[in-house]
Amino acid sequence: MKKFAIVLSGSGVFDGAEIHEATLSMLSVMQQGAEYEIFAPDINQYHVVNHLTGETMDESRNVLVESARIARGKIKDLKAYRAADFDALLFPGGFGVAKNLCTFAFDGVNCQVNPEVERVIKETAAAKKPIGALCISPVLIAKVLEGAEVTIGQDEATADAIAKLGGTHQKTKHGEVIHDLRYNVFTTPCYMLDATIVDIYAGARNIVKAMLESL
Repeated sequence: MKKFAIVLSGSGVFDGAEIHEATLSMLSVMQQGAEYEIFAPDINQYHVVNHLTGETMDESRNVLVESARIARGKIKDLKAYRAADFDALLFPGGFGVAKNLCTFAFDGVNCQVNPEVERVIKETAAAKKPIGALCISPVLIAKVLEGAEVTIGQDEATADAIAKLGGTHQKTKHGEVIHDLRYNVFTTPCYMLDATIVDIYAGARNIVKAMLESL
């Protein structure tokens, strides 16, 4: 049975992992006959957002602890990830990717990627194993893997930033998947486009399907 590693960035779209993308990725993996383990870095979130009001809250939360909410407690520190133990690596989106896994939300093209996140991407790419990235997560790929071809949908500002990071952007619609053959990277836009949960499921299902077909 093929095994995915899924990397989360907290819990909740505005300061962590996008929950629909995370859970539908898990569902898609299992529906297509594979299994998964969940990882997250053991670091503090950049900030905490009240998802009812959109306002920042005066408290501190941990990315691994918050991600454990989605994983139902079955999760590992990202430091434990080894590419040799898995067939594929998958990053759901959410602002946590751009705030916690890297600093793209604040620094744009001058962003820095969390060292453990950079390690797992490079290690998996070096092993020629498929890497999937949903929503805003392709910015991680563009930053770490020079010249990677990715998609975040049709947002011009983010597409321009990807180009400045050294990547190549392809416009896509819901459910479409871009495959970078050089790095074996798969990307799909999800909530970077105006979307329903049905659209998100189509993106998650199709990216997992494409990744499995590459194995």
